[in-house]
Amino acid sequence: MSAVATGILGVIFLFILLMIRIPVAFSMFVVGFTGIWYLNGFGAAMALLASESFTLASSPELVVIPLFILMGNVASATGMSRRLYDAAYALIGSVRGGLASATVIGCGGFAALSGSSVASALTMGKVALVEMDRFDYDNRLSTGAVAAGGTLGILIPPSTGFVIYAILTEQSIGRLFLAGVFPGILLLLAFVACVSVICWFRPAFGPAGPRTNTMQKLRAIGGAAPIILVILLTIGGIYGGFFSPVEAAAVGAGLVILIGIVTRTLSLGDLWNATRDSVTTTSTVMLILISAYLINPFLAYSQIPDFVGGAIIGLNLPPMAVLALMLLIYLVLGCFLEGFAMMVLTLPIFFPIITSLGIDPIWFGVLVVLTLEMGLISPPVGLNVFIVKSVAMNVPLGRIFEGVIPFWLMMLLTLAILVAFPQISLFLPNSMFN
Repeated sequence: MSAVATGILGVIFLFILLMIRIPVAFSMFVVGFTGIWYLNGFGAAMALLASESFTLASSPELVVIPLFILMGNVASATGMSRRLYDAAYALIGSVRGGLASATVIGCGGFAALSGSSVASALTMGKVALVEMDRFDYDNRLSTGAVAAGGTLGILIPPSTGFVIYAILTEQSIGRLFLAGVFPGILLLLAFVACVSVICWFRPAFGPAGPRTNTMQKLRAIGGAAPIILVILLTIGGIYGGFFSPVEAAAVGAGLVILIGIVTRTLSLGDLWNATRDSVTTTSTVMLILISAYLINPFLAYSQIPDFVGGAIIGLNLPPMAVLALMLLIYLVLGCFLEGFAMMVLTLPIFFPIITSLGIDPIWFGVLVVLTLEMGLISPPVGLNVFIVKSVAMNVPLGRIFEGVIPFWLMMLLTLAILVAFPQISLFLPNSMFN
């Protein structure tokens, strides 16, 4: 069997394993290790497993993952995320659809701490769904806002998605974090606009909440001041050149723990649980990355990237058409595959093509991460939808998917804007690093 045929068979087998719900890390490990064994021998497979695992595990850039995850878990345990929602609630909760908009803003703020879409959807879902249900919000709007707002965790820095992309493509984590700031804010505003449009045409979907006076607003903003300070210090420190991303993660994690101790909102048990959850999540990410470092050499040995790249270049399409084709593939794959699996499978094939066409890899990273976000609420897999379902158990799954459709369309519009205007993504990284 030829190397290309072996590679195609391996990719098909990988899809089969993923479809029968074998965990992503184990699926990629089996295919990558077995494929290298077949093509280069058992010794080569074992050597790669040992060398790549050690190289990855000793990479200092990866320290940002457990630290940012710990920061988000501690912020949730201390109630910082709830106070951020309360501040948004006090400011705009009294307008029609205001609670849903406050939920989106709260998700955006929590995303800037946790870097995790799942954590954002789960945490804000527990906080916001009860409030929106109390004020008779239509459950399609309430669950849709939480599921969509949670996706901001993978775009607004610090983002685990950007870290994984940077490692797989050897790009700067700091540049990618900065590139995600304006697109993240743009998407957040698009979601708020989506809520306003829905409530304009369907007033019963989002009744106005209770009014708050100036003192209540100031008190709520004061309660959220610690979490806002942490966000400004971590992201602002990276932009100002005071911290590297790793140092910013350490500063952020240390600050939320210190604030929790000083305010007596963080017990030893809370810290233990947050640390344990962070270790569990980090271990999952590390397993996926180690498996990625096995399957990438297998794809290289099988010459799949060269084969696919040659086929695409042979179409003689302009660079923007090639980019559009790749994004379309990501949108389709997002309906069936988990985001990390998509990056691991596609980047070894797509990234060389992107660089050969002169497309900016940082800009491409933002577009890829945004399409991964869309996969989080795309049927039938839509991970964030199932996370919200676990919180809103009385809401049928079909109604949640119905609720995310307007937000998915706003994400598609945002993607089109970012494709048309690359400087939205590239202004901050270019102004700081050049």
